[in-house]
Amino acid sequence: MLDLGKLSSLGEALRDAVITYKSRTALIEADRHRENARYTFSELRALAERFAAGLQVHGFVAGDRCAIVMQNQSKWLIGATGALWAGAVLVPIDYKLTAPEQHALLAHCRPRVLLAEWPAWDKLQREDPTIFERTLVVVTEAPEDARLGRALRYEDLPSGAAFHFRERAREDTACIVYSSGTGGTPKGCMLSHRNYLAQAEVLGGMYPMDEGDRYFSILPTNHAIDFMCGFLLPLLMGGAVVHQRTLRPAYLASTMQRYGITHMALVPTILKTLERKIKDKIAELPKWQRFVLDGLMDINEFATRREPDHKLSRTLLKPIHDYFGGKLRLMFCGGAFVERATAEYFNRLGIPVVIGYGLTEAGTVLTVNDLKPFRGDSVGKPVAGTELELRDADEHGVGEVWVRGPTVMQGYLDAPELTREALVGGWLRTGDLGKVDASGHLRLLGRSKNMIVTEGGKNVYPEDIEAALGGVDDCEEYCVFAANYIWPTGKLTDEQLIVVVRPKSGLGEAERLAVLDAFRHKNRKLADYKRLHGYVLWDSEFPRTASQKVRRDPLAKELRRLDRQTAIREF
Repeated sequence: MLDLGKLSSLGEALRDAVITYKSRTALIEADRHRENARYTFSELRALAERFAAGLQVHGFVAGDRCAIVMQNQSKWLIGATGALWAGAVLVPIDYKLTAPEQHALLAHCRPRVLLAEWPAWDKLQREDPTIFERTLVVVTEAPEDARLGRALRYEDLPSGAAFHFRERAREDTACIVYSSGTGGTPKGCMLSHRNYLAQAEVLGGMYPMDEGDRYFSILPTNHAIDFMCGFLLPLLMGGAVVHQRTLRPAYLASTMQRYGITHMALVPTILKTLERKIKDKIAELPKWQRFVLDGLMDINEFATRREPDHKLSRTLLKPIHDYFGGKLRLMFCGGAFVERATAEYFNRLGIPVVIGYGLTEAGTVLTVNDLKPFRGDSVGKPVAGTELELRDADEHGVGEVWVRGPTVMQGYLDAPELTREALVGGWLRTGDLGKVDASGHLRLLGRSKNMIVTEGGKNVYPEDIEAALGGVDDCEEYCVFAANYIWPTGKLTDEQLIVVVRPKSGLGEAERLAVLDAFRHKNRKLADYKRLHGYVLWDSEFPRTASQKVRRDPLAKELRRLDRQTAIREF
């Protein structure tokens, strides 16, 4: 149980942790089947202090900003910890953004220090270099012959320099986190130490970690979910963080088996991939074994209907649990819609999926399922300390979700007008539409800006239709739009709903037709006002955020290049 009420900052909390758990393993870094590095909490402390001292030698002071552009690895957490101890405001930047997109965000936040991997810095320094004139750039893993420009190698930070821990107040800004999407005005969410400490204390109480527990960090650490679950929570509770430098599916299971992973966070696309792999393996079994396994899954589902029992589930379904390393207890999933059928499938296996809902503007989660009992049809109840209201609800109880509580951001960096639009009287307007059921669980129904009003006056939410279309074999991804949104007609009549479908690559013509037939069959089952007019076949990957949400606006922009009449094919 985490008790962070008396601590003033993330730096102080991490400082306590490295002293308390000094001999335990804190970080493990693997690359395919080889282990690159392993650090105890004491070694983490020494390396973080060295990094902090190196910054301070170059004039870094409390309140200065330290941006990080790196893939998941030990140095990400070491650098972040050291920077926090030096009093930094962290600015995690998505490593997967293009160099111009990263450059724009760095120009907006104006960091005093940039910690970057060599490939990222190599691309960034080719953009306008003037924004780095007052920035100390520290580069990791640079080749011997690399042209670093004005950057300093991580290995060349001065050793033996005096380190001074800098106190920060709970209301000071701890991080500036850029919300999903990079088009238009950059939106840097300013989150305080109070925001993070409050969230960590709540989640640590709901999902505690113990000595020997190991968290598999797969999502980008710049993302809110992994920053909390794959950085702060494990270290604050004495667990270890495992990084895998390659995320090819072939190596994920072996890493989980090798290190006995107990916790991990996923986005729905990865969860669906795991589901397919398990089902494919089960399909290879003799019919009688599949029959027995299905019965054991039924028994497990009944026996754990009130709350998870990992020991029992692992006994009943040992081969499946062994595939994941035998110790996996929880998977956190968020960032996009989680199909109910997928969540329920993993619950039957005894590996419950914790489904939550949150925004970058409010830490990690606002609502979450506590698994007592498991429910796959909602995003849970508000976490302790968070208030939730539905504003302007219609006759069906659907309204915009407004929230307030200790995790809500301070505002957007240098954007007072955007801040005033988002924060009203202490409440955060999420822009999401939802409905609260009799037990207090929130069900999300879409984004208000994506809502479609039919000629019959019915409100239709694309995410609601997408949920009903889930589970089509050989479909890589799909997305629902109003045709007039993509190809504006200048009028509000004759609206048509379409689905953009990307079948798996390499399919034959008959298999592609089977995918479309499956959508056609599901479409017939929809209510009349939700029914799709047609589809658009698409062969390129959908643009996505770091958390794998479809970026609807960029996708719509790409679709507008097509001729409406020839692009849409009727069902």
